[in-house]
Amino acid sequence: MKMYDISRSLGENTPTWPGDTPFHYQVNWSKQHTGSVNVGSIKMSVHTATHVDAPFHFDDRGKRLNELDLSIFKGPAVVVDVRGHQKIERIHVEEVLNLHHSKRIIFRTDAWEDEGVFPENIPTLSLEVVELLREMNTPLIGVDLPSVDVLDSKDLPVHHALHQANICILEGIDLRGINEGEYELIALPLHLKGADGSPVRAILIEKM
Repeated sequence: MKMYDISRSLGENTPTWPGDTPFHYQVNWSKQHTGSVNVGSIKMSVHTATHVDAPFHFDDRGKRLNELDLSIFKGPAVVVDVRGHQKIERIHVEEVLNLHHSKRIIFRTDAWEDEGVFPENIPTLSLEVVELLREMNTPLIGVDLPSVDVLDSKDLPVHHALHQANICILEGIDLRGINEGEYELIALPLHLKGADGSPVRAILIEKM
């Protein structure tokens, strides 16, 4: 069994959505002052680096994070290599997806080239691919991008189509060096009551 960490690191240089809350960690109480422990705090957007979107993020009537079924975020997954496509169409993935009913689908684009800089342009999914994912009873998709929609989108058609298809969204994973194939995904969000998203420590497990 081999384990791959596909989470992006959280630190002072972690890029965030323009205008969103940057990540910050500080030691509030030091061992020097408490006599026993260092105690830190963090400040960040829940949509920083590797994270899960709850439907409430883009739909006021959508489920909040603590209302999602936790089993969605653990189970069989398939990494699909879609590098080089500015828009991922059904013809690019249909042959692979037809072999993997009810599995989590992870799209590797390699389009977020500099992990220290928020990208200016990213590829996206066609709505026909979302329909195929619905047909395949896909519980979750993951992308190595900050969003499943183009960055300047206001109506977020892919987010809403995935929601209508009952497919959860994992964004901001790091798939550099991960080969196309079958894995076990574990990407558990924090138990944040009422939240619209959560940071995630995501891993893929390759069965030898």
